[in-house]
Amino acid sequence: MRTLYLMRHAKSSWSFDELSDQERPLNDRGRDDAPRMGQALAERRIVPDLIVSSPAVRAMSTAVLVARELKYPSANIVVEPEIYQADVDALLAVIRGLPDDAPAVLLTGHNPTITDVANHLSPSPLSGEMPTAAVMCLHFQTEKWADIMPQNAEFYFYDCPKNC
Repeated sequence: MRTLYLMRHAKSSWSFDELSDQERPLNDRGRDDAPRMGQALAERRIVPDLIVSSPAVRAMSTAVLVARELKYPSANIVVEPEIYQADVDALLAVIRGLPDDAPAVLLTGHNPTITDVANHLSPSPLSGEMPTAAVMCLHFQTEKWADIMPQNAEFYFYDCPKNC
C-alpha cells in the first residue's frame, strides 16, 4: 500500500514587493497554521517515510514546520523543483516517480494544482479548493508509486486549520 498526504502550503505573505513569487515567505497565520497541522497529523500518528516539497520558500517553510511536529528531520526533506508551477500531469509524474522504498509520502505544493490532483485521484473529491495548509490523505492499493491511479485510491481523511 502507498499513502500520500497532499498538502497545500500555509498562508503566504504578499508584503514584500521586491521578492519574486518563489521567494514569498509565510505570513503570521501561515507560521501558526503549519505547525498546527503538523500537530494534527502527529495526533493521528502520521509518520511519513519521506517529505517532498516545492522549492518555493512558503512551501519549504510549511514542510519544515510540519516536519518538526512529526519529528521528521528537516534535513531529509526532498526539494523537488518540478512541483513549483506544475500542472496536474507534471505533479502526477512527480508522485509516480517517488521512491518505492518510501510507502508514506507527504508532498507540499501549490494551488490550483494540489487541489486538482487531490480531486483527480480521490474517490471523494472536494467541493471547493483546498485552503492553505489543508491536507488530503489517500491510500493506494499498490506496491509501486508508478501504479497509483484513481481506480486504486481510497480516501482516508481531509483536514484543514479551521478544524484544528
